[in-house]
Amino acid sequence: MHALKDLFTSDVGLMSVAVIAFMLGMAVFFIRYSLKHMREEEASAQRRS
Repeated sequence: MHALKDLFTSDVGLMSVAVIAFMLGMAVFFIRYSLKHMREEEASAQRRS
């Protein structure tokens, strides 16, 4: 319980939470971006053949 208190009350803990949230958001963005472009490329390839 002490670790959670430190995580959400200290400057270093809050920065860690911010970095973790940013990295998770970036992962979601890149996954969605990649899947979108993979679908577009597949549709383009099917139209060409």
